[in-house]
Amino acid sequence: MPSFATEVKNELARLNYEQSCCRTAELAALLRMGATITFGLRRTFGMNFTTKNAAVARKTLQLLKSEGGDIRTEITVRRSRQLNKNNNYTVRVVPSPNVAELLEKLGFLQDDSLNMTTDMALLRKACCRVAYLRGAFQGGGSVNRPEASYHLELVTGSYGLGNLLNTLLKRMGFPVGFTDRKEDYVVYLKEGDAVMDFLAMIQADEAVEAFEVARNVKEVREQVNRLVNCETANLQKTVDAAGRQLEYIKRLQEAAVKLPAKLRATAELRLKHPDASLTELADMLGVSKSGMNHRMRKLRELAEELSQE
Repeated sequence: MPSFATEVKNELARLNYEQSCCRTAELAALLRMGATITFGLRRTFGMNFTTKNAAVARKTLQLLKSEGGDIRTEITVRRSRQLNKNNNYTVRVVPSPNVAELLEKLGFLQDDSLNMTTDMALLRKACCRVAYLRGAFQGGGSVNRPEASYHLELVTGSYGLGNLLNTLLKRMGFPVGFTDRKEDYVVYLKEGDAVMDFLAMIQADEAVEAFEVARNVKEVREQVNRLVNCETANLQKTVDAAGRQLEYIKRLQEAAVKLPAKLRATAELRLKHPDASLTELADMLGVSKSGMNHRMRKLRELAEELSQE
């Protein structure tokens, strides 16, 4: 069974956009998260993008073909030798003079120097910022299943990229955290509403629906648990009260106290029905609950008078 993060990435990989600026921003984020730049003959550039998700590999290839111009691409699959482990998919951009144009378009190459720190130039428009985050999630994101604790993260080996994602999400109003984990940098969300808002923003509609269903189930379960706990507490109170009442009555019996008819009938009924609630006893005698409560209080007072003698 694929992970929930894989399902979300598969959903995102099926999306298409009319605007070239958004496709460029998404491709830039994908490559930032999972690509390395290679060098060929005569100072030419190439790239290798690696992912464990076949749909993301296809999406990267699709974006390279639409935004990369006249470049040559190849895709290879390295099968995992371990059971239940994903294959590795590598999209290779063959080094050529035309790749430099793509790198300039993506902002990776500026004034003949590699820019490995920031993509802010691509993020001026709101639609491009969303597309960039969509690409970042596909390239290095994960999210827990809705039934589990809320947690979404973007993981990168670059501090500069991690800081950019952290800054971008903060400016968009997300309660984001930023930390390091071994050799990686992690940007994360831990609040349920924030995780759902992020997924909705990047158009993972099926994932958002799954979260809403899971949240409704959780709310119903919590409500049932509250009712059960309340009922359990009330039952415990009834049992405790009945135990005290039986103790008073037995004390009066041992002392051979002669009780008025109404109190005697009440005491006998309680002895006969030790587990009944006060309301149930009142119904059996045809009196009100307050009347039954009054009788029990009189029995207690009589038992307490015995203790004081």
